[in-house]
Amino acid sequence: MKWLRISTALTGIAAFGFVLAQVAPHAREAGALFAAQDDPAALSELKLDALLKQNDRLVQDQIETALAAGDADLADSFVALARDRNIALPDDLLNRVSDAVKDQNSTSYFAKRFATGLVTGTADDVASLSGTVAGDLFVIGDIRDVVREGKHLAMGEDTDHLVLGLATAGLAVTAVTYVSVGGAAPVRAGLTLVKDARKVGRLGEGLAVWAGRSAREVIDGPMLQNAVAKGSVFRPGETVSAIKAAFRVEKAGALVRLGKDVTRVAEKTGTRGAMDTLRIAEGPKDVARAARLAEAQGGKTRAIMKLLGRGALLLVGGMFDLALWLFGAALTLFGLLSSIKAMTERLTQAWCDRRRARRLRRAQAAAEAALANAAATA
Repeated sequence: MKWLRISTALTGIAAFGFVLAQVAPHAREAGALFAAQDDPAALSELKLDALLKQNDRLVQDQIETALAAGDADLADSFVALARDRNIALPDDLLNRVSDAVKDQNSTSYFAKRFATGLVTGTADDVASLSGTVAGDLFVIGDIRDVVREGKHLAMGEDTDHLVLGLATAGLAVTAVTYVSVGGAAPVRAGLTLVKDARKVGRLGEGLAVWAGRSAREVIDGPMLQNAVAKGSVFRPGETVSAIKAAFRVEKAGALVRLGKDVTRVAEKTGTRGAMDTLRIAEGPKDVARAARLAEAQGGKTRAIMKLLGRGALLLVGGMFDLALWLFGAALTLFGLLSSIKAMTERLTQAWCDRRRARRLRRAQAAAEAALANAAATA
């Protein structure tokens, strides 16, 4: 029975040790992810490690896809990621990416896209954003948007309150920009990007709901309707003054912070990187996380967000699975330690029982020898 109990403990040690060896790598990864959940840069690195191990051609395939879609900026971002990760790429592919980037940065292309942004107020790259921001800084773009959406509001038609609020906020920030000699320009550019993302349908649903609610809070509806009724693109001075009066500066803090964070992303990743962020963000906290990620990862950020989506910013989904790995590892470790404890106790008990039996045998032998001597003497 004694040896059966020892064998059982040995079996437990072997079984729990084997299971722990299988569970430990997953638990270690889960623990690292939990520890990095508040650091987008570290979190994205851990997730990239796991993703790239599954497919060694993933980066090359993504570059081919980006080039086929005419997105040289994204392709170049994947090249930067490959360089950082020491992933070898074919020379002909690198040359194609380089040529595409040169074409995109050419003077003729920039002039064409600048004009498009200036006239239409829509941006999807650096050049068109420059044109859009130029139009908004000269108040033409924002007046156009406020007058259009404001008239929809006055007539009871469908109104994009988010575009209306952002354009109104933009006019107020533009005035500050002029006064501060460009000091508020980053906020101005960020608000323009959010507005453009809304126009082209690239603003995440959660962020759109939050921004729309915030935009409503910064506008005095009746006063704005009165300003729009009298406003015109051809009388910018009068129109801006009237619209600014309908803007509640004290409630614009959240929108201003959003504009700053969007600009921080754009400065490191480009306009399309900022647009990608606005598309996956579910709220202003996501955009703030993306700004931290962009400042840490630079040109690689677009590639990272393309591969990981919103998962590059925070732990989304799989939280229960991660917790199960940690719980399983803890439970297995507890079983292993318990088996070791039981084994130690049973071996110790067996050793003590053996010593006790040996002493008893010696004592019995001594007693029998004494009796024999006593009998012989008698």
